Formats: sequence, structure tokens, C-alpha cells
Amino acid sequence: MTPPATPAARARRIADDLGDRVPHPGEGDTAARWRLLANLTHDDIAVGRLVEAHLDARTILHEIDSGTTEYGSFWGVWAAEPSRPRIEASRTDRGWRLRGAKPWCSGVQTCTHALVTADVDDGARALFAVDLSEAGVRRETTEWAAAGMSTTETGTVHLDDVPARPIGPPGAYLDRPGFFHGGIGVAACWWGGARKVADAIFRTSPADDVTAMHLGAIDARLLAGFAMLEQAAGIVDAHPADLDGARRLALSVRWSVEQVATEVIDRVARALGPTPLVRDPEHAQAVADLEVYLRQSHAERDLIDLGRLTESPLFGRFAGRDGITLESGAGTR
Repeated sequence: MTPPATPAARARRIADDLGDRVPHPGEGDTAARWRLLANLTHDDIAVGRLVEAHLDARTILHEIDSGTTEYGSFWGVWAAEPSRPRIEASRTDRGWRLRGAKPWCSGVQTCTHALVTADVDDGARALFAVDLSEAGVRRETTEWAAAGMSTTETGTVHLDDVPARPIGPPGAYLDRPGFFHGGIGVAACWWGGARKVADAIFRTSPADDVTAMHLGAIDARLLAGFAMLEQAAGIVDAHPADLDGARRLALSVRWSVEQVATEVIDRVARALGPTPLVRDPEHAQAVADLEVYLRQSHAERDLIDLGRLTESPLFGRFAGRDGITLESGAGTR
């Protein structure tokens, strides 16, 4: 019997099937992109997370390099920046070369290419495209101990004098609205993961008032998260080049969707007790996956950044720009 395909293999197949049909954020149909990510993650959190990275790589190449990914390739975006280990980039007579190690690389075994951040000579950080079939590339997944996201092939890539192509100048990866639009795409995946965790309670009939109460709260919270993502998609399409607005929007949406997902995990457990966690492998894996995935959030640090950016309510930044506005004194009694 043929063993089932791994999540990474399924993600690669989905990426091939999608091709260039997924809209980029800010180009008129951002909501469709985020719905796709949410649906993929609802089906399998690990698969959705890996496809999201591939699609993010396509958008980064499109926005910074006017390029794209080739059919049959499968990309990761490996941009974690711990204090060490690091990757250093140097320009030689053979072009740019990368040396060092990069941890937290999802899809490290299956990806054919990756966008990798590295330190350049002046201490700045730049983004490079790497063909992972090059000599000098070594991949390992030995350090992953958690049950959550264990099937995403997250590990460390080691690069030893590996050729790389710069994608834009230093700082281009971070200093663009698309960086923050991509962050909201991750939140769409979190929302899809919350739906998957909630499936356990939606499949049951409320046994008592307490279960019904939790079910109602979960339904309302998921709807609120969905509405927020849809509204955010409209804002991104209306103001694709607004860097400050994109930063604030991403921080707000990501924090809010994280609260939705965290509450769903908690309420499902309170309503159903330990039974699905110990008897339903798919539910137990979904909870473990989502709890790890949510830690891509910077939690309270994001709220600190948001608070430092806030001079007036975020909704005031966009309200009235494109819709109905009220004249002074209108609507008063």
C-alpha cells in the first residue's frame, strides 16, 4: 500500500495546481486570496501554512523583482532572525554567495527554492533567492520536539558558499506595504485553523446550556474574525500603497484574529472536555498545530508597536475616503 502523501507533498501539489491564478494582495481581489488560505488551513493547518509561504514568495518576487516562481518549483520564505545563528552574504567575483545557518525554515526538505534573509557587508539585512539544489546546501529537521506543526518540515538550512540572487536592495523586503499585507494573510490562516478546531463542537448537538453557550460564542467570534478579514481585504485593495496604514492594519488584524483563535481553542475544550483531545487524532493535531502557529504572533510586543503608532483611531484613517460621508451636523436631532 502506498503511504499517504505528506503535508509538504500535498502543499507542493496544490501550489502547482494553483499556478498563477491566485491574486496578489492589493490588486483588486485580496479577499479571494485570504479566503483560499483560510480554506486550505481549515482542511489541514500544516498544508495551509506551507502553501501560504509559497504564495507569499510569489508576491514578494512580483512586488520587488517583477518576477515569479516557475511551474514545478516550491518556495519557502525563510526570514527568521535570531541573534544566532546567522547567514552572511558577500559579493564576490562569482556573484553573491551565502554562508551560515538559518533556523525556523518550514518545508526545509521539500522546498526547491527559498527567499532567505541575510546580513550584508554594511550590517543591513537583504533578501536573496536560493536554488536549494545547489552544492553547499544542507537541510536538517532534527531539533523539532513539539507535536504541533511537526509535519511542516520545520528545521535549519545550512549554506556553505551557496550562490544567491539579491531580491531588491537591502531593506526592500520589509519596507513595503506588501510585507504587512502578507502578515494579514497569515492571520487568515490562523482563522482557518480556528475553524478546524471548532469543527469538533459544530459536529455535535449541544448536550446542555453550557455547551450551547460556548457554541454560540464560537460562532459569533468566528463570524467577527471573518468580517474583519473581509473588511481588511477591501482596505488593502483601496489603499495598496499606504505603508503606514498597512502596518497598523496588520498589527490590529493579527492581534484580533489571534484572540479569536485562542478563544475558540479554550471554549471548545471547556464545552467538550478532554474527549476529543484524547480520542480524535485530527482534532488533537489541529489544536497542537494552531497553538504553535499562533506563536508567530509577537503577542504583547505587537500591541506595544501598535500603541506607539497610534495617533487617532485606525478606522478613522480609512472611514469616509471611498464611501458615504456626512456633512457637518448631519444626522443630529
